[in-house]
Amino acid sequence: MKSVYLAATFALIVLTGKGIAHEFWIDPEDYTLAAGEPLLGDLRVGQDFSGAALSYLPRNFETFDVIADGEALPVDGRLGDVPALNVAELPAGLAVVVHQTAGQTITWSEWERFLNFANHKDLGDVTAMHVDRELSQDDVTEDYIRYAKSLVAIEYGTGADRRVGLRAELVALTNPYMGETGDGMRMELWYDGALQPDYQVELFAEDDDGDVEITLHRTDGDGIVTLPVEPGITYMADAVFLEPVEPSTEGGAIWVTHWANMTFAVPE
Repeated sequence: MKSVYLAATFALIVLTGKGIAHEFWIDPEDYTLAAGEPLLGDLRVGQDFSGAALSYLPRNFETFDVIADGEALPVDGRLGDVPALNVAELPAGLAVVVHQTAGQTITWSEWERFLNFANHKDLGDVTAMHVDRELSQDDVTEDYIRYAKSLVAIEYGTGADRRVGLRAELVALTNPYMGETGDGMRMELWYDGALQPDYQVELFAEDDDGDVEITLHRTDGDGIVTLPVEPGITYMADAVFLEPVEPSTEGGAIWVTHWANMTFAVPE
């Protein structure tokens, strides 16, 4: 019943352009694979690590690759495939799934809901920003683009994440599959080609029972966040950036949000 509700919620957002903020993430069926096993996973949109699985639809994304052994391999699928991620015969090492969505639009008909979203994601004083830009608080239209990555271990999972040039991007400095997480999971946060100091990163932690804990963290002066992690838990890190834009048409977007996301697991 829960999945039906989430699917209906996503359909409502897409069709009406009205809704609330939802994360978008890559959800591998397994974060640790033996050699020769296919890498399967869903693209999901939802809240609290629970969401509807999206089909493989090339019109909805700009980039969908798996980086393995230093090579970017395009994810090729059939129209409408679920799961959307299905890649076979990856080399041993750390596989990094990369996905950038096409731009989508949402209209916030209630100012308080947009304000609550901006406050939760720590996007700044949007009320003052609207005053400075002489913008209305009625029917606030926002475009949004998602930049998701996921870390998966093939065999032993040796290797490292790297920056791939997404406009908003989390880059793991720690390999969670190599026993390096004793001092936490370290990540860089990039936006517009620069590291982002003192910026909020939201962490979702899901245990084997499906219980989810959400905590807020900040990058240090070098744009690096250290996230507390434990073995046996699956994680999603998320950070959002707000870009002011001039509407291209009447009623067009006055903001663009850029969402950096990363999923990974810490083995027991």
